[in-house]
Amino acid sequence: MYDRVAVIDYGRGDAVGLARSIRSRGIYSRIFPYTVSKEHLAECKPKLIIHATDKEFEYTNLAHEISYPSTDLNEVLLSHVQANWTMERYAEDLILQIRETVGRKNVLLGLSGGVDSSVCALLIHKAVGDRLKCVFVDHGLLRKDEGAAVKALFKETYRINLTYVNAEEVFLSGLKGVTDPEEKRKIIGRLFVDTFYEAGRKLGDISFLAQGTIYPDIVESVQPGRTLAVKSHHNVGGLPEDLSWELLEPLSDLFKDEVRALGRVLGLPDVLLGRHPFPGPGLGVRCIGAVTKERLDTLREVEAIFIDEIRKANLYDEIWQALATLLPVKSVGVKDGKRVYEEVCTLRAVNSVDAMSASIYPFTGEFMNRTVLRILNEVPAVSRVLWDVSPKPPGT
Repeated sequence: MYDRVAVIDYGRGDAVGLARSIRSRGIYSRIFPYTVSKEHLAECKPKLIIHATDKEFEYTNLAHEISYPSTDLNEVLLSHVQANWTMERYAEDLILQIRETVGRKNVLLGLSGGVDSSVCALLIHKAVGDRLKCVFVDHGLLRKDEGAAVKALFKETYRINLTYVNAEEVFLSGLKGVTDPEEKRKIIGRLFVDTFYEAGRKLGDISFLAQGTIYPDIVESVQPGRTLAVKSHHNVGGLPEDLSWELLEPLSDLFKDEVRALGRVLGLPDVLLGRHPFPGPGLGVRCIGAVTKERLDTLREVEAIFIDEIRKANLYDEIWQALATLLPVKSVGVKDGKRVYEEVCTLRAVNSVDAMSASIYPFTGEFMNRTVLRILNEVPAVSRVLWDVSPKPPGT
């Protein structure tokens, strides 16, 4: 067992940063609100309790206690805890905990192919084998060849019990004529839940619903004067209230970079773990205006070329997110000596540390020209390519 540090959050805004700093030294830490009960805190079995406040606090007498930042953190950590937390040990512990929790029962997981759900799937599979039943809903809003890649990796390579649901027609029908982005999100979310739930019901006796919920989804340090907030969260929201499935969230103590580290320990390829963030509603929200199969196919080709050029230039791992969008306008152009009236797309690449703000990645003019020419030559439905150089905020 590894030593543990409890960080008590008083709403100053630095508890998350403090906890991450401690973890980066190979020491396990967890954040608790200052309202935490002594009994609940004792369950963590901390060897050190750090009160993230410069004001007076009530001692718990459960372990050595200090206030931060008024105390030298390095000196205290060296004196009271050992740096014995590794992802390898943590993975072993998680697998044992899942086996103990699940027993001989079945677990259902909605696999999206993203980092969190992929790591969650492989972790649970190592713990309970075929008692994990995954459902992959292909809503037709994925990137080029993504559905086939997910099936090949998890069903054929890892031999995970995977049910593939081709729901493209259902989603396209539901989105027909809808242009408002928020309305699109609601429709996509509702249809996903309905499709996932229906597929899950057909898989027999299910006792647990697994989710790739990670630490930032559970707790976040909020505005000064308020305590650490616990979100009412469900990665698969909107399921029936009377559902008897218990929630299983084995990644809920990990930050995003730690989820990737766990994935490497489990053997997931870096090409999956290092993928750029992708919205849950998929290309449905990057296809501005009407969503049709033809426009989605066009957008898939544009983004595939953009990403291919980024990889060829060895820039993919330097960029936090690269994406393409289709605008709700068409532009006059000339192709093969003929006047055409086709789609307008935008390309954007940004870097970010916290996902709350982002700066534009500075491509060279040569890269930009090469990418634009490929798109215009290889995607017949596009007549104009624009570069989006908006930082976040105000851009998103």
